[in-house]
Amino acid sequence: MNNCNEHQEEAGRPKMPVRDPRGHKGTFGTVGVIGGQCGAELMIGGPAFSATAALRSGCGLAMVVAPRPVLPAILTVVPEATGLPIEVREDGSLDASQAAEIIDSGLANARVIAIGPGFGQGESQRQILFRLLAREDHPLVIDADALNLLASSAGVQSDLRAPAILTPHPGEFARLARSLGIEPRPESPEARRTSARELAARLGVIVVLKGANTVVSDGLRVFVNSTGNAGLATGGSGDVLTGLCAGLVAQFHPTLDLFGCACMAVWVHGHAADQIVADRGTPRLIARELLSALPASIASYE
Repeated sequence: MNNCNEHQEEAGRPKMPVRDPRGHKGTFGTVGVIGGQCGAELMIGGPAFSATAALRSGCGLAMVVAPRPVLPAILTVVPEATGLPIEVREDGSLDASQAAEIIDSGLANARVIAIGPGFGQGESQRQILFRLLAREDHPLVIDADALNLLASSAGVQSDLRAPAILTPHPGEFARLARSLGIEPRPESPEARRTSARELAARLGVIVVLKGANTVVSDGLRVFVNSTGNAGLATGGSGDVLTGLCAGLVAQFHPTLDLFGCACMAVWVHGHAADQIVADRGTPRLIARELLSALPASIASYE
């Protein structure tokens, strides 16, 4: 775990590693996406967008782990992905034991697991998340409902052993920071850098504090993103970033560390929005449009 330091290193944009021109699906890695929700509220877009973003980033395979009733709808949105169903009990809760078996067998070869988009915040979801947190064999990208589960759970610091990228928006960041006794200070760019660095150091993770000029920190280094616009303030754009982070980790980690993968992801994500707005002349977009713009933005990064 990193220790908070009085000095912080302002990091530049990392160089993208070269992809093997003779590579195959196995070369570019598998991303696991755990999310989706059924019951009174249906959530299918989050995991579908994350899986699509991972594939658009260039990873070899995406596998979606979701409740059985909603998995077909998710795969309709992203038919290029593979689906692994979690059984749902009569009361609507997930079967956490069966989910653990599915994850252990179906995602054994995944290089990274993204968890949280549209996932829900029930006790079964908490058990699934904390089982992954305790393992060191898969890097995690943690977003959305999974972040709120962290914020509402005691003992996060002792349970979190997995290498991880956390991607909170300001509200999620504030809830998680306060649960750890950290007072969030979002009022200025410098305060955002300090707050992100403090949370990253406390948990020993990479923190991506979303918002205008997204801040990425590993507890020592700090990267402040220069791309992006108000068009990203739309439902689903964070799910795209989650999948993009995971897809780049699958391809480039450990050649590029998790901090570098996260910095690259936020730049590409913001650049895609900038290109859409430049073409359209207005900062109004929907998340699906970001997915189509990702490959060109990655090419611009290279």
